[in-house]
Amino acid sequence: MEKADTPLADVEQRIARACRIAGRDRDEVELIAISKTHDAEAIAPLLEQGHRIFGENRVQEAQAKWPELRERHGDIQLHMVGQLQSNKAEDAVTLFDCIHALDRPSLVKALAKAFDKAERQVPCFIQVDIGEEEQKGGVAIKQLETLIAQARDADIPLLGLMCVPPLEVEPAPYFALLGKLAQDNGLAGLSMGMSGDFETAIKLGATHLRVGSALFGARD
Repeated sequence: MEKADTPLADVEQRIARACRIAGRDRDEVELIAISKTHDAEAIAPLLEQGHRIFGENRVQEAQAKWPELRERHGDIQLHMVGQLQSNKAEDAVTLFDCIHALDRPSLVKALAKAFDKAERQVPCFIQVDIGEEEQKGGVAIKQLETLIAQARDADIPLLGLMCVPPLEVEPAPYFALLGKLAQDNGLAGLSMGMSGDFETAIKLGATHLRVGSALFGARD
């Protein structure tokens, strides 16, 4: 395979190849460019190449840079991929088009209230603590069904499940487990796979990839 001339083209080639190997259509997989900590100047090349789906992990940082970029480029889709504080729910609902980190009952309540106030519903992924790591966000696997039921009772539109596997271990078993949990609970979306493992995630059913360093280079 020839080397692509931009990081975005290279990632797109790798996604397309992984989809072919897995017998999937490229259109089944959404690439979210994780632009957290990167300024408008760093984001500009991807926008110029036509990419329009980006992810941020802090409400305040997104508020500082995306309104102006949206004025210039219009059709941007913005995903909240970091842990969301309940007191930032209203701001997140007005700014983001998708939230990947619904992980607790208090946030279900805060989002439901924010949806009513904004008269806008934002699709959500429930983040699962797939590796049982206390330092990471996510609902414990044993509490997942209860949280899904609470979200559905509150009319939160659920796209699927999200996870961040433990570092420096083979991610495939964790991706496979997330896929089984989603299937068992009637959810189709799988937000999984980052710069170092997105090809594996595609083979195991990922629908949304969260790719940062492969597109922007390593963060400081």
